[in-house]
Formats: sequence, structure tokens, C-alpha cells
Amino acid sequence: MKVKKAMKINIGCGGRPKDGYLNIDMDSIEILKERYPYKTFSDDIKIYNWNIFNLPLDDNSVDEILCEAMIEHLSFEEESKFFYEIKRVLKPKGKFIFSTTNFEEIVKIWLEADDHWKDFYRNDDEAISQNHWFGTYTYNMKNRWGYILASIFGSQNGDGQFHKNCYTIKKIQAILNRLNFDELEHEKFLWKGSRDPMIRFFTQKRS
Repeated sequence: MKVKKAMKINIGCGGRPKDGYLNIDMDSIEILKERYPYKTFSDDIKIYNWNIFNLPLDDNSVDEILCEAMIEHLSFEEESKFFYEIKRVLKPKGKFIFSTTNFEEIVKIWLEADDHWKDFYRNDDEAISQNHWFGTYTYNMKNRWGYILASIFGSQNGDGQFHKNCYTIKKIQAILNRLNFDELEHEKFLWKGSRDPMIRFFTQKRS
């Protein structure tokens, strides 16, 4: 008897497409390779440019949905459309694993940081080569007007990279309750290993 392969999708994969998943992003594989020149992409990787608010998938057809660092890019209006679409396509007891910026933690860091403004935002080649972020030349988050603003507002370097929304643990838990999802666990972590406080939730659609 042939065992049916589980359907798993990776929404907003960006530079993190995964083997064994249907990888979905607004950009093509060519654009992603250009944006992430330091990443190695498998020759077998295919990117699907599907509408994430109207996925070409049947109701209750997906076993697992992965969505890393994407929901903060949704507008207030898009937010509900996205979460209800997740609920539609996910099977009962299917897994929804997602991460987002930990806005509460970032704001605490911002409030405690030094309020010293140096220069306007630049994205010319010279500035980029010096890791120029919003008036500072460092990735540290000790200055209010430096890299930390990228955690709050997005990198500002291209379409689709702006942050339009924000999340806390309590807000996410309220969303899950509204959707009739169970929280299996959540964790706090740093996106870049030393910066960018994030939250990751492991959830399951109820039967």
C-alpha cells in the first residue's frame, strides 16, 4: 500500500526555502538568489508565487504550515484574511508553526537605548559596505536610531520588507483562541543569534 505523503507548505520563505515543503514567496527564486548571495539554494527548490490570502489548495488539505518572520509584514486588514486562510487549508490537528518579531521586547530595548541621532538613513553602496543603519554604523541595538529600527519597521530596503503590524505573546494567544487553535508551546529566541528578539509558536488546529 502506498503511503500518502504529507503536504507541508512554507509561506513567505524568503531566503529560507525548505526541502519537503511547497515554498511560497512573493519573489522568484532568481530575486531571492540575488538578495541572499551568501545562501546556497538547492537546484531542486521551486518557489510558488501564490496568493497567500487565497491559496490554490482545498479546505482541510494541508498537514503542516511553516511561516517564519512574515506576519509582521501584513497590514491590519490583511492580518485576519491570512489567519482565516491558514485555518481553511489546514487539516484538523494539522500543525501551524510561525515566528514573528517580539514587539514588546524590542520596544523595551528601544526605550532603554541611547537617544543620539547621527545621520539620515542611507542605502547607497558606501553606506551598505559600512553596515550603515539609520544613522549608525553598527548592528548593535544600543542606539534608538540604529539597527533596532529595522526590527520595528523592517529593513526599508525593498518592497515587501516593511513591517506593517506587531505582535505580543498575549495577542497571538488571543488570535489562536479566536481561530480555535491549540498552543502546543512557544519560545523566545534571537533571529540573528545576537539580535532581533523573536517569538515562535507551535500550534495545532482543533478537530
